[in-house]
Amino acid sequence: MTLLVIRHAESVENADKYNGFYQDPRPYSGAAAHSISRTIIGLTVRGFRQAQWLAEVLPGLVGPEPHVYTSTYRRAIDTAAIALPALPDGWPQQTALLDEQHYGEATYMTKRELYDSYPELAEDRRLRKHVWTAPGGGESLAEGVLNRAAEFAALAQAELQQSRTVVAFTHQTAAVALRSLLELRTLPEILAEERKGRMPNAAILHYELHDGRFTRTRTTTPPI
Repeated sequence: MTLLVIRHAESVENADKYNGFYQDPRPYSGAAAHSISRTIIGLTVRGFRQAQWLAEVLPGLVGPEPHVYTSTYRRAIDTAAIALPALPDGWPQQTALLDEQHYGEATYMTKRELYDSYPELAEDRRLRKHVWTAPGGGESLAEGVLNRAAEFAALAQAELQQSRTVVAFTHQTAAVALRSLLELRTLPEILAEERKGRMPNAAILHYELHDGRFTRTRTTTPPI
């Protein structure tokens, strides 16, 4: 029984974030920034090609009738639509459990603007990013994202009693939380690895479920 955790294909934010999305001062409110991130940000041409690559490799990995989930963000939904276009009715299902970390009022703020606006949060943001809680209704990686990831891991384990494969199209921060849970490793340990080499867009993490425990077997990365 297999769980595949897939980071969405390259988005326009991934490709050009420092030239377009992070302006100082930020020209829009935190709520508007979060709405842009969730509903507007789509795939680049490269991201479209990565999703097409997924469409080539996934049929050989998922088998018949996989249970497929995406976050509620457009870039994950679009990746899944291109990668697995012929799913039965009702799939994929969208779930906020796989959403990107919610950065609240800090969404698209530069570090200077964030530290000037919320100086009391600066130390955690610099030194303990996993426990830093984004201001204005945001969440931390160590609580909000990790708790959601735990719910999804439990859901996936239950779904694997009905299907041979569960597929999750998600985001880098949610993938970090899932890795911590599924691999029984601490968040700082996973984040240290991410600093050396972030999980690529469209990469696939392979997990097998045996005796109630997930084991990571391999990682497949796109050639694009």
